[in-house]
Amino acid sequence: MSVEIKRVQDNIGYQFKDIELLTRALTHASFGDGNKQVRNYERLEFLGDRVLGLIAAEAMFTKFKMAREGRLAPLFNSLVDKTACERVARQFELGPALRMSPSEENVGGRNKASILADATESVMAAVYLDGGLEAARAVFERGWGEAVSRLTEKPHNPKSDLQELAAKKGYGVPHYDLLEQAGPDHRPIFVVRVEVDGFDPCEGQGGSKQEAQREAASAMLQRIKSHD
Repeated sequence: MSVEIKRVQDNIGYQFKDIELLTRALTHASFGDGNKQVRNYERLEFLGDRVLGLIAAEAMFTKFKMAREGRLAPLFNSLVDKTACERVARQFELGPALRMSPSEENVGGRNKASILADATESVMAAVYLDGGLEAARAVFERGWGEAVSRLTEKPHNPKSDLQELAAKKGYGVPHYDLLEQAGPDHRPIFVVRVEVDGFDPCEGQGGSKQEAQREAASAMLQRIKSHD
């Protein structure tokens, strides 16, 4: 077992009975130069998205007992979007443990937000398959527990915050453009650009156009605040 794999197990607080599951969860599609005989994390990612979604939805349902569905949805999204999954991947140190082709590694694959987010979901699936739902819940608590504890029924909305700040500063109304839509149907990736008068555009990406807009808005907020 590699040092990196051992560190991942320590970080997530779970020791695998079948270490091959974790190894597969950390294997990018480029590993082995696309050899179809090499099992990568794509199928696990598909399952992990659902496992994470169930546990996150359960956490929201339990914490906010009186909230309506319309309030729960943005809270849920803030826990399972690409940004949240990337953050957890870095917390768990998944990047150094990933198996990928030299060419992918050379272009910064270990630090790509989309790859890290996908790896988080695939690891959640591996934990679920190896140890069941309770084990996956324990890993969720370790990676997302603090984020859950900080949530309120009025979640942070970067698009609204950007619009308010731009109006206050006299920068006009932010303008969003969809630059790209890629990826498979079950796992699309949207890239959005936001423009505010007086500032260079910022881009964001996510699994939906709305998520990509939020990411772009967050980046623009940081740019404006750093300028001030």
